[in-house]
Amino acid sequence: MTDIIIKKRDGGELSKEEIDFFVSGVTDGSVPDYQISALLMAMLLVGMSDRETVLLTLAMAESGDMLDLSSLGDKTVDKHSTGGVGDKTTPIVASVAAALGCTVAKMSGRGLGHTGGTTDKLESIDGYRTDITEEEFLRNAAECGMCLAGHSGNLTPADKRLYAIRDVTGTVESIPLIAASVMSKKLAAGAKHIVLDVKYGSGAFMKTPESAEELAKEMVKIGKSAGRKMTALITNMNIPLGFAVGNSLEIREAVSVLKGEGPSDLTELCTELSAAMYRSCFDCGYDEAVNSVKEVIKNGRAFETFVKAVKLQGGDVRLITGERDFPNSESSREIFAESDGYITSMDCEAVGRAACISGAGREKKEDVIDLSSGIILKKKTGDYVNQGEPLATVYGSKNRISEAAETLFRAYKIGSEKPKQGPLIYKVIK
Repeated sequence: MTDIIIKKRDGGELSKEEIDFFVSGVTDGSVPDYQISALLMAMLLVGMSDRETVLLTLAMAESGDMLDLSSLGDKTVDKHSTGGVGDKTTPIVASVAAALGCTVAKMSGRGLGHTGGTTDKLESIDGYRTDITEEEFLRNAAECGMCLAGHSGNLTPADKRLYAIRDVTGTVESIPLIAASVMSKKLAAGAKHIVLDVKYGSGAFMKTPESAEELAKEMVKIGKSAGRKMTALITNMNIPLGFAVGNSLEIREAVSVLKGEGPSDLTELCTELSAAMYRSCFDCGYDEAVNSVKEVIKNGRAFETFVKAVKLQGGDVRLITGERDFPNSESSREIFAESDGYITSMDCEAVGRAACISGAGREKKEDVIDLSSGIILKKKTGDYVNQGEPLATVYGSKNRISEAAETLFRAYKIGSEKPKQGPLIYKVIK
C-alpha cells in the first residue's frame, strides 16, 4: 500500500491491479484509515486519469452486491440528482417514465445536512415501506413499472467507507472521486439507462455551471465505459425547486405536479428529466418525448402509476388522493419582507439549513426527523414584494421554530433592481 501511495504522490498512473488491491483493502478493512487518507489526498492533489477513474468506479461498484435487473427487460432507467433544496423530482419522474413504458427500479438515500432525501420524503406517507427485499423490489417494478426503495443489502461497501473518510480529511472536492462515488452506486443498482441531474448554485455542492459540467462529463464518460446509456442535465440550484421544502410538504407538491397543477419550475425540470429518460429507453426525438410526458400527466396515467406504486409498498394512498390530510406540524411562523423591492437573491443552502433546523433534516445520520416540518415559500428570487408582505411560512416544533425562521429570513436579499436569472437547464451532456 505504501508503494501505491508513493506512486500516486509522484504523479504515476495506478494499474488495475493496484486499484483493485486498494479497494479490496478498503472493503475488508485490511488497509488502515491513515493509508486510505494519504492516497485520497494524493488523488486530490495530483488528479486521476480517465482510465484510473473508470477502474476505481468499477472496483467500488463490484465491492459488494450488484443488482441484476435483467428480468425487467432492456428499458430499465435510473435517475440521480447530485442534491438540492426542494428537489422532489424522483417520485414525479419515476411515475411519468413508468407510465410511458420505462421501468424505474430505483434505490434512493436519506437526507443529510441541507439537502433532503427521497427515502425520508416517501416515508412521510403513512405505511410506505422503503426497506424491502430484493424479490419484492423486482416484483413491484415489474408490476407497475416503478419501485422506489431505500438502499439495502451490501451495495458498494467500499464507497461507504471512502465517503466517510473523505468527509473528515478535506478530500471531498475531487471531481474524479465524486464521480466514482456517484457512479459506483448507479452501476451497482443495475439500470441500463442512467439520467443525471447535476446541480450547480448556492444550494448545490458544485457552485458554478462550469464545475457542474466538468463533473457531468466525468460521470457520463464512466457510465459509457461501463456500457450504460448516459444523459446528464446541468441544472440551476440558486433558487429552491418549487415552493415546498420538507418531507410531507414536498410529497404534496410532487402530487400537484402529477395532477398537472404544480409550480412551473418544478414541472419544467420534471418534464425535461422524464423526457430524457423516455428518449434514452425508446430512442425517439425530443418533441415526441416532451409531448408524451405532457400527455401522461394530462390524462392521469402518471398520477395513477404513483398511486399504484405507493399502494404496493404499503402506503396510505388516501394521502395521495386527497381523501386524508398529512399531519400538521406542532407550530408555524411566517416571515415578512422588511422593505419594498425585488428579491434579488436567495441563499439556497441557508433555506435548506432552515428546513433542517425546523426538524425536516438531520445533521448526523442517527438524528430523528419530523416528517411534517419544513418550509412553504411564498416568494422567490425575481418576485416583487411590499414591506410587510409574507415571504414564507416555517413549520416545525415550538422549540425550533424561532431559529429556523431567523435563518430563513437571512436567506432573502431585497433590492431595487429585478435580478437577471439564468436558465433552469444550463446544458445537456450525452
